[in-house]
Amino acid sequence: MTSNDASSAANLDSIPLTTITGAETSLAEYDGKVKLIVNVASRCGLAPQYEKLEAMQKLYADRGFTVLGFPSNQFLQELSTEEAIAEYCSTTWGISFPMFEKVKVNGRDAHPLYSELKKTPDANGKAGRVKWNFEKFVITPDGQVHRFRPTTEPDDPAIIDLIEKALPAA
Repeated sequence: MTSNDASSAANLDSIPLTTITGAETSLAEYDGKVKLIVNVASRCGLAPQYEKLEAMQKLYADRGFTVLGFPSNQFLQELSTEEAIAEYCSTTWGISFPMFEKVKVNGRDAHPLYSELKKTPDANGKAGRVKWNFEKFVITPDGQVHRFRPTTEPDDPAIIDLIEKALPAA
């Protein structure tokens, strides 16, 4: 469930990213924060996880936490345009956390961020392919990457405990 070190985190921070509105950025913008990276899909049966992700964003943002949503149509359950995705997330779930352009999470054309994140094993010691929408990666400020599979709810005690331990006291 844990992998990487500070040098790997520096590598992750240098990967170019594009926001859902087309702005260029990278994870370096979120340096020092606990980051919960999730590949999302609007038409997935797991989409109600958006509600918990947004609740976590509101609860922990002031303490140095952010959810980062990466839409993906790799499992054929995402809307066709970034504009449609942004509108869906805003109107359906009230999403305030940063969202990024659609990415591929698996295969030869996988986004470089996901190519790196997938090297992290899950709780069962399995690394590799993202299994489905809403796979979660928690990156702590010390550069540790933790992987949680799609059916693990965002507010699962293992995720909350990890976030709480990595954040300054309230």
